[in-house]
Amino acid sequence: MSVTPLHAAPPGPSNDPVRRKKFLVVIDDSPECASAIHYASRRALHTGGHVSLLYVIEPPGFMHWISVQKVMQEEAQAQAEAVLYEAAAQVNRIAGLLPEFVIREGKRRDELLALLKDDPDIRILVLAAGTGKSGPGPLVSSLAGQLSGSLPIPITVVPGNLTTAQLDELA
Repeated sequence: MSVTPLHAAPPGPSNDPVRRKKFLVVIDDSPECASAIHYASRRALHTGGHVSLLYVIEPPGFMHWISVQKVMQEEAQAQAEAVLYEAAAQVNRIAGLLPEFVIREGKRRDELLALLKDDPDIRILVLAAGTGKSGPGPLVSSLAGQLSGSLPIPITVVPGNLTTAQLDELA
């Protein structure tokens, strides 16, 4: 199930043939997510682009009680909004930009691929690789590996251990 954008940056003129360039960041609770936000924000600032933040609410397992499921969905929605507002504050501090929010429900990879199909203005997907023993993370592994040749846009994978000065230099 898809949820419409919570907050969208002002759209361009509808008759404008030039598409807006969006840098998409998938928001999660990983420490390296801040690196992806920083890099995407600086690239958008330097190239006249925009930042779009995607948060995917993973569906809970089977629920016996509809009322419990509804409460869980409301809590998940509130959590998604809170996380996105914090990420938006980071984008604003870094680049002075107001990002677009997109909240979707489903499997993270599936919803990301659906969003890439739905939004032709997304030009670059920015992910940050984990630095722990478990590897770069399941989304980075899947998208930069198996699916990379079938994606409609390039992926930028930012090392999660770079300093803000290093990210600024790269962006």
